[in-house]
Amino acid sequence: AGYDFAQVLQWFGERVDRIILLFDAHKLDISDEFSEAIRAFRGQDDKIRVVLNKADQVDTQQLMRVYGALMWSLGKVINTPEVARVYLGSFWSKPLQNTENRKLFEAEAQDLFKDIQSLPRNAALRKLNDLIKRARLAKVHAYIISHLKKEMPAMFGKDSKKKELISKLPEIYTALQREHHISPGDFPPVVRMQEQLQHYDFSKFPPMKPKLIESVDKMLATRIAELMTLIREEESAMPARMVSGGAFQGSQEGPFGHGYGEGVGEGADTEDWIVARDKPKYDEVFYSLSPINGRISGANAKKELVSSKLPNSVLGKIWKLSDCDRDGMLDDEEFALAQHLIKIKLEGFELPNELPAHLLPPAHRKHHSDALHAE
Repeated sequence: AGYDFAQVLQWFGERVDRIILLFDAHKLDISDEFSEAIRAFRGQDDKIRVVLNKADQVDTQQLMRVYGALMWSLGKVINTPEVARVYLGSFWSKPLQNTENRKLFEAEAQDLFKDIQSLPRNAALRKLNDLIKRARLAKVHAYIISHLKKEMPAMFGKDSKKKELISKLPEIYTALQREHHISPGDFPPVVRMQEQLQHYDFSKFPPMKPKLIESVDKMLATRIAELMTLIREEESAMPARMVSGGAFQGSQEGPFGHGYGEGVGEGADTEDWIVARDKPKYDEVFYSLSPINGRISGANAKKELVSSKLPNSVLGKIWKLSDCDRDGMLDDEEFALAQHLIKIKLEGFELPNELPAHLLPPAHRKHHSDALHAE
């Protein structure tokens, strides 16, 4: 290419808010060149997201194998204790070859879009984090330079001593880590540092200025915390800024919005109560629970609802949404609603905090409307 590609990537990596690595599911390969490119983002690991693209080109079983192979390969290249977030999808406009994972691909795409759209909201915090990284790196540089200067002889043998110190740089790093309680991650890459040091006269390095180190420590310990608080207060007071245009423009229109017609949204655009579709099946269970005056007690309902094996925290929310008249009992419609909400949760969808109007049982709609007018 005529230039150092890895160096260019490193320059951009230090200045961008998000780095997205794309891999094709049907021809997964991390070449030496790609590995070198990824390594150029050392120290920017929190910015990295991974996309396993064209995942519709393989079936579900193959996709799981490819996903596992990718995670294993990335573990060797991205040296971080946290696993990088991997999005599965088909980020192109061609028809899906395998449609069995359509819902998963749509959910993953929306997660990635949300991640990108939220970047402006945390821009100031990211810049502050970058400042912290640079301050810690500058402090470490000062310790390294000071140590090298002190080790140099006053008169003779400067060149041989310089070569010795450069070769022993990894040991110097370890000694400085112990002496000043510095994290290994704060040190610059040892090989690159060795290359750079070849061009300098160690005896001409400026002496350490303890007051400057104290100022950096004070800034990191107190001023940064104050700035963090100010930034959070300022951002919470400002309207949310979101990335718009491009892939975000018009992709959620009409019935093609994410989650439209699914989960609690199912039946929102039909006149009939969606729960009625399975109500005969739910009624059989309801009448087997010995209702009195058309209602079953909370204790009787609990025996049946816990058979779903959902945790009590979820069942408690379902009860709150289903007991529309707040009488501590369930009639046949409320019980059917509870079973419908259980079905939604077991299918992997989230429950709402408030019951949508289209899910309200028909017998309770007038009562609900009167209550709203009274408010």
